[in-house]
Amino acid sequence: MTAEDLPLQFARTKRFSLGVPRGFTVSPDGERVLFVRTASGRSTTGLLWLHENGGERLLADPLALGADGEVPEAERIRRERARETSGGIVSYATDTAVRLVAFALAGALWTVRTDEGVPRPIPTRGPVVAPRPSPDGTHIAYVSEGALWVVRADGTGDRALAEPEGPEITYGLSDHVSSESLERTRSFWWSPDGSALLVVRVDNTPVQQWYISDPAHPERPPRAVRYPAAGTANARLSLHVVGLDGGRVDVALPEKAESHPDGEWTDPAFEYVVHAGWSEAAPLTVVQTRDQRSAYLLRVDPATGATTTLHHLKDAAWLEFVPGTPASTTATGLVLTTQEGTRGLLMTATGVRTPEGMYVHELLGTAGGRLYFMAAEEPTEAHVWSYDPGSGFARLTDEPGVHHAAVGGGTVVLDSLTPDGRTVTVLRDGVPAGRIQVLAERPVTRPRPRFLTLGERELRAALYLPESYEPGARRLPVIVHSYSGPGAQKVVKAAMWHHPVNQWFADQGFAVLAVDGRGTPGRDRAWETAIHGDQLMPVIEDQADAVRAAAELFPELDTGRVAIRGWSFGGYLAAGAVLHRPDVFHAAVAGAAPTDLRLYDTHWKERFLGHPDVQPDHYERCSLVAHAHKLTRPLMLVHGMADDNVAPAHMLRFSAALLAAGRPHTVLPLAGETHLVAQEGVIDTLLRLDLDFIKKSLDHRTV
Repeated sequence: MTAEDLPLQFARTKRFSLGVPRGFTVSPDGERVLFVRTASGRSTTGLLWLHENGGERLLADPLALGADGEVPEAERIRRERARETSGGIVSYATDTAVRLVAFALAGALWTVRTDEGVPRPIPTRGPVVAPRPSPDGTHIAYVSEGALWVVRADGTGDRALAEPEGPEITYGLSDHVSSESLERTRSFWWSPDGSALLVVRVDNTPVQQWYISDPAHPERPPRAVRYPAAGTANARLSLHVVGLDGGRVDVALPEKAESHPDGEWTDPAFEYVVHAGWSEAAPLTVVQTRDQRSAYLLRVDPATGATTTLHHLKDAAWLEFVPGTPASTTATGLVLTTQEGTRGLLMTATGVRTPEGMYVHELLGTAGGRLYFMAAEEPTEAHVWSYDPGSGFARLTDEPGVHHAAVGGGTVVLDSLTPDGRTVTVLRDGVPAGRIQVLAERPVTRPRPRFLTLGERELRAALYLPESYEPGARRLPVIVHSYSGPGAQKVVKAAMWHHPVNQWFADQGFAVLAVDGRGTPGRDRAWETAIHGDQLMPVIEDQADAVRAAAELFPELDTGRVAIRGWSFGGYLAAGAVLHRPDVFHAAVAGAAPTDLRLYDTHWKERFLGHPDVQPDHYERCSLVAHAHKLTRPLMLVHGMADDNVAPAHMLRFSAALLAAGRPHTVLPLAGETHLVAQEGVIDTLLRLDLDFIKKSLDHRTV
C-alpha cells in the first residue's frame, strides 16, 4: 500500500481545516462555550458542541438527526463567500444567555437548549437561512426566499415581517460587496428588548447580471448572478426598523458626506453599509462613500428613523475598518477605528488610543468592562490584548504565533496557532479551566520555515529548503509562493496550511520563498496604502528584491532558475511577474488570477485603483490583459470554471490576448470548481501538475 503523501492528505483534510474547533460563543456568565467542529480530521460534517465544567458535550449531530439534502441557494452563496469547506452545522446563533441555540440544516430550522441538549425541529413555511434567536430566546428570526420571517421558539406564530417587493429585492441577506469585500455577513439584528429588528434591504435591480455556466454539462442552464464590477452600479441598500407588532420605520440615511477629502476621483455618495447593530438604547450604523474616503458613524432613532452623526471618519487613500468596531462599554464608551498613520483603536470615553506602532487586527469583544483585541507589534505574530481604564493595556499571550480569542464573563477562550500547531485553552479569571480538543491532522510533511527580514524595506519572508539538503552540496532552483495582497499574510509564525505545502515543494529539490510585500496587512497604514493607484508594480518589485536579498544570504539559491506560483491575488502576482520582470522570474503558475481588473467588484478594486472611467490609466497599468504581448516565459493559467468571485472570463480574456500576440502558454480549466478548490482528485493533482510544469520549465533553462 502506497503511503499517503502531502498533496493527498492536503485534499482529504480540506487544507487541514477539518477537526478544527471554531465559531466560539461564550455565555455572559462565562460558564458555557459553544463551538462547531467536525468529528475528526477527515470528517466533513460540522457538529455543534458545548464545553462546560471542564469537559465537552455533543449537542447536535446532523447525521443522527437525519438532516440531509440540498441547502437553499442563498445559503450556498453565503458559504461560498465564507470559503466554507465543510457541511452539516457550519454556523449557529444564540440568545443572550447562550441557552437557546438555533441552526439550519438543509433548509430546515432546528433548536437545542444548552441545559437540555435535545435538538428539535421547528416547522417553518419555507427554507431557512441565517436563523437568529431574540435576546430573550422567545422568538427566532430567519430569512426565507428573500423575506424576513419570525417564529416563536415553541414553533408557533410563523409569519413574515418584511417581504420583497420584487424578484431582485431581499431583506436580511447580504449583497455581494458586503459579504465578499466588506466581510459583513449579517444583515439583521435584534433590538436588546427583542421587540424589533434592524434589517438591511437589498435592491439588486441596478446591478449588472452575469452568467456562470458549466461547460462540462451543456445540458444545464447557466446560473445568473448579480455582479457589481468596477465602475458599474452597486446594489441599493437601505435600513429599516421592523417591529414584531408589524410596525416599520425607514431609516433616513444621509445621501452624501460633507467636508469630503479632495482627489482626482471623488464620490461622496453613501453606497456601502459597513456595520449595523444595536447599542443599549438605539441602533448604530456605519455608512461609507463610493470612493471609500469618508464614513459616518450614525445613531438611529428607532421611533422615527432619524439619524445623528456621531463621528465622521476620513482618509486620503481609503478607510479600512477594524473588524468588531464600533463597539461600546460603560467604561470605554464607543471604541472606534483610528486612521492616523496606524491601524488602532480609540476609546472615546477616555480618549485613550492603542500604543503607537501597534497594528490592531480585530476587536474581539468586551466582558466585565474590559476590552479584548488582537494586535501585532511584529508583523509575523499577532497576540491577544486587553484594556480597561484602571489597569491599562495588557498582553495575554507570549508564545510566538497568531492568537485569537472569544470572551464572556470572566472566561477567555484562547485559540492559539503557533509553529507547533493549534491549541484552544479555556481560561477562567486568567487560570486554565480546560481545553477544547483540536482533532485536525498534523501534516505528513513537517514544515521548517526560516523567517527572514530582507532588503531595505525589511520585507518579511519565509524560506524553505529541502529536508535532505546540505549547504554547498548543489544549487537550488527557486519557487516563489507568495500571496502578497491586501487582507492576508503568509509569512507568519503559525502552523498554517501553506507552510507544509511550501515544504513539500522544497523537498522536491527547490528553495521556496514566501514574501509579504507592500499592501499586505500587519505593519502600518503607510505599508498598506503604498499600492494606492498601482496595485501591481510595487508588489512585483518587492518579490524581485526579496529573491536577490535571499540569494545574498543563501548563495545556494540559483537565481538563474526562479519560478513563481500563486492563487487569486497570488496568481495575479505570478502572471504579472513573468510579464514585467522576466529577468528575475523565469516561469509562472497563475491560479484564479484577476487579469482584467475592470471585471472585479466595485468596492475591492475602486479602493485601490479609483474609478475606471476617471482613472483608466490605473486599470491599464495594473491589468494583465493589456500587457499580454510582453510574455516571454512559460506560463500556466489555472481557473475554476464555476468561480463567481474571479470569473472564468479573466482567464479566457487573458488567454485570448496571449494567443493574439502569438505568445504560447498553457491553460488548465477546472470543471465545476469555484474560487476555493478543495475537492480530492483536483487540488492534490493540481499541486503535482504545478510541480511538473515548474520542473520542465526551469530544466529548459541554462544553469
